[in-house]
Amino acid sequence: APPPPPPPEEKKVDEEKAEEEVTIYEFMGYKFPVPQFKMPQIPDWLRVILEYRFPSSIDPFTDLIYVVWLFFVTLAWNWNVWLIPVRCTFPYQTPENIHWWLLMDYFCDGIYIVDIFVMQPRLQFVRGGDIVCDKEAMRDNYRQTERFKMDVISLFPLDLLYFFTGVKSLLRFPRLLKYNAFFEFNDRLEAVMSKAYIYRVIRTSAYLLYSLHCNACIFYWGSDYEGLGSTKWVYNGKGNSYIRCYYFAVKTLITIGGLPDPTTVFEIVFQMLNYFVGVFAFSIMIGQMRDVFGAATAGEAYYRHCVDSTVKYMSSYKIPREVQNRVKIWYDYTWKSQGMLDEQELLIQLPDKMRLDIAADVNYSIVSKVALFQGCDRQMIFDMLKRLKSVVYLPGDFVCKKGEIGREMYIIKAGEVQVVGGPDGMTVFVTLRAGSVFGEISLLAGGGGNRRTANVKAHGFANLFILDKKDLAEILVHYPESQKLLRKKAKKMLTKDKKPTDEKDQAKDTGEVIPQRPETPKLFKAALEVGTGQTFAKLKEAYKGATLEVFISPVKPETHCTIFGCSRQKIGIEKQSWRFL
Repeated sequence: APPPPPPPEEKKVDEEKAEEEVTIYEFMGYKFPVPQFKMPQIPDWLRVILEYRFPSSIDPFTDLIYVVWLFFVTLAWNWNVWLIPVRCTFPYQTPENIHWWLLMDYFCDGIYIVDIFVMQPRLQFVRGGDIVCDKEAMRDNYRQTERFKMDVISLFPLDLLYFFTGVKSLLRFPRLLKYNAFFEFNDRLEAVMSKAYIYRVIRTSAYLLYSLHCNACIFYWGSDYEGLGSTKWVYNGKGNSYIRCYYFAVKTLITIGGLPDPTTVFEIVFQMLNYFVGVFAFSIMIGQMRDVFGAATAGEAYYRHCVDSTVKYMSSYKIPREVQNRVKIWYDYTWKSQGMLDEQELLIQLPDKMRLDIAADVNYSIVSKVALFQGCDRQMIFDMLKRLKSVVYLPGDFVCKKGEIGREMYIIKAGEVQVVGGPDGMTVFVTLRAGSVFGEISLLAGGGGNRRTANVKAHGFANLFILDKKDLAEILVHYPESQKLLRKKAKKMLTKDKKPTDEKDQAKDTGEVIPQRPETPKLFKAALEVGTGQTFAKLKEAYKGATLEVFISPVKPETHCTIFGCSRQKIGIEKQSWRFL
């Protein structure tokens, strides 16, 4: 019988996989198949968490993890700040839900403990100008600060008195002493935000809401002390107690009025203090809000002041309306595109090192692409970045005109410029876009700068970087090798740009490079004829093609040449001309 056909390939693969997934164990002569279980693949985010190693030291100014941790500490502090007054006055804490309140209380206490024993002893600090990262030094430094003392007091275990007095939220009052974490979180968060004034507005509004919150709690306590609903002034016990008392606090602190008149001495004194505190508290909040908005809009106010002053100046000197409109357009576009009128005013306050770092991050990628500066010293380019000036050109503005002396180089940061010319000056030869460079030869040309060969104007709004020739010269003094390289490149570019366009120019240029041979003196030629007679005769026959006639003034035929006693016929004068090689 023929052998059975081999099993298909897919079936073989399935059987091999089944054998791999099952392990055979033998015990006392019996074999037991035990399947193998594969662990599921761990997600990337979970792997990052599992592989994370807590740092031995933390930079409080740059580590984002510290800002995140301060956020949780601030939440725990706000839990105590907002809810301790509520639980002390309003009847929201009951035996039925007391376990939930205690659970959240001790969870927040756990965050306090971790902050004291884990996070704060790992914070780096500066001592004698050096950043200290030693564990023992960081721990000792934290223990010597006032913050450590306040943190320890904030965890004072007054909760043990619960066994004698019951659960009284007022005993958790020391937890409010950890206010340093709240203010540090504000500083760190504002440092990492691009628009910190938004958070300042929110924080100031929270201050106002918290003052109203405390006043609502005090009003409910006073109403409970007098008796709910005992008079028209106190809370009558109807509706949501917190909302009703908060409404009373708003009308009192903002001095809206329309409240029932107090009747008892307690109510009168309470209301007087409410009005007195409300006037000062509300005015302070309004003043802080004004300062926040004033700081946020300081740049815009400066911009408006500059525009108004410029318009007033142009009006007083009766500048044409067209020019005034272009000036206004320049102000408007510069402010909207940059958010400032002159960025140098901000950078001038920084040290040179920081200004260099900012300039390198912003402009190095553009300048490094310029062919003229490739191969130059890197530090020379960094020094040059600090000298770049940003200028905005309006549509149709001429960046440079033909025939001008070029003393600047231009780098296009944003927008487009066009090289124009022709009979009417409107023919567009080329359009240069962001990242392009022109005018670089002018930086190294001698004689005060070379002449511009074409007109360059802005096609739309164009933001250009300008490097002045004087600034570059001051930089190159310290980099002689780069100076030689730049001059060599500039000479090569100039030679390439000034190729002769016709034969006349080419002949002229060649003549300048190889000067013409001066004419041989007549006396010297005559001496050569006499002294070398036969030699010159032979050479004359061999090289008839290379002759040059030198004309002399005519002489009479009978006149004999007295030079060396020889006649005219002897020295080969024919037809009043000399031929020589």
